[in-house]
Order: sequence, then structure tokens, then C-alpha cells
Amino acid sequence: MIKFLGGPLTGLALKITWIETAVCSVVGMMITVSLITYSGDYIQRSFTRIFQRKTKKKVFTKSTRLAVRVRRKFGLIGISFLTPILFSPIGGAILALAFRYHKGAIMFNMLISACVWGIIQSLFLYYAKDYFFK
Repeated sequence: MIKFLGGPLTGLALKITWIETAVCSVVGMMITVSLITYSGDYIQRSFTRIFQRKTKKKVFTKSTRLAVRVRRKFGLIGISFLTPILFSPIGGAILALAFRYHKGAIMFNMLISACVWGIIQSLFLYYAKDYFFK
């Protein structure tokens, strides 16, 4: 959340309009998601080769349980919706790839989510800035 919220905070500090801030936030998230989505296979192979484990890793942690719960209840739409505020753009893209969703569907759902959250966060910060930053 801090990463995605950083865009609207920076836009507020630079004194640009909320629309420009929302667009820049969406573009930033989508660049990250597209890089992870389309180079994810290469990154995974590289990390596997470099960091191969000799022992079995603990499979179910709190974060993996949360991810599985979100996937079972809401699918890709839930993962995409929660990406800007909970998983971060990198984490959400990796999570969607790990569950083997189609790359086009990942990009479309993440774009919709980024647009919604970019507008909500930008509007909120621009209209609530007097309460937070006096």
C-alpha cells in the first residue's frame, strides 16, 4: 500500500492536479505489473537456479494462507482489487502468476483495479489534504 499510495502523495507534494496524479499512479502500477507479468518466467527460473533449497520450505505461512483464501473466494478479480492496497503491484502480479492466470486477464484486471484505486486515493488525498497537512 505504501508504494501505491506514494504516487498520490508525490502528486500532492508536486502540486499537480488529482487527474494527473491518478494517471501517473495507474501508469506506474501498470509498468510494474507488465514487467513482472511478461518477464515472470525468466525471473522465476533465475531465482530458482540461484537460490535452490536443499530442504523443504514451510508451505503454509500466514501470507500464503491469506493469498489462497482470497483466490478461493474471489479469484483473479479479488487479487487484482486488493493488489494496490494489500499486496503491492509486485506482490499482486507475482501472486496472480503463481496461480497460473492468463497474462491478458492479469493485465486487464490489474488495469481496472489501478484505475479505481488511483482515482479513489487521489481524490481522497486532494480533498482531505487540509485535514492531514495543516
